[in-house]
Amino acid sequence: MKKEMQALVERGEMLPLMEEFYTIQGEGFYKGTAAYFIRVGGCDVGCHWCDVKESWNAELHPPTEITAIVENASKYSDTIVITGGEPLTWDMGPITRQLKNKGLRIHIETSGAYPLTGEWDWICLSPKKMKLPTKEVYEKAHELKVIVYNKDDLRFAEEQAAQVSENCILYLQPEWSKRDKVIPLIVEYVMNNPKWKVSLQTHKYLNIP
Repeated sequence: MKKEMQALVERGEMLPLMEEFYTIQGEGFYKGTAAYFIRVGGCDVGCHWCDVKESWNAELHPPTEITAIVENASKYSDTIVITGGEPLTWDMGPITRQLKNKGLRIHIETSGAYPLTGEWDWICLSPKKMKLPTKEVYEKAHELKVIVYNKDDLRFAEEQAAQVSENCILYLQPEWSKRDKVIPLIVEYVMNNPKWKVSLQTHKYLNIP
């Protein structure tokens, strides 16, 4: 990458854009809501069950001017979801300021593994054992979404729930490839621990992005 372009990426004025698309939010509190997704490349958290591993290597995704991304997003929806990869790998301040100037609601889906940058209306924190969230993200998260791959993830979920605010909504979500095995565990756990809610990847059932 040219030095000039690299400097723009480091300042958040360009981002390694993997894809952008208009769809229905499939998960968590805003499931069923029309939203424009901005998927940013780059992630070193390394979840073995990640369903977008192609997002990990930022160099595979062309640095794109945020003004162009914002212009596209504003044509479709007033709800924008920035996801990845791990979007907090990059400075989210510039793009969120531009989106805010358009009067848009901005959500982020993050592992929280890097310092929180940007201005957010909704923070969905999905922590991973390999690289835990920062203290600030725990405190500001509106929604905690723990992916359940096996029974030990329920223990991990409680550890994470102890660190978010009392107003944070708690979700357990089955890892897609293990859903038949773990959904009964999650259902039983939520019934016994009703502070939790079940989240499903409804977009996969609907066969949409």
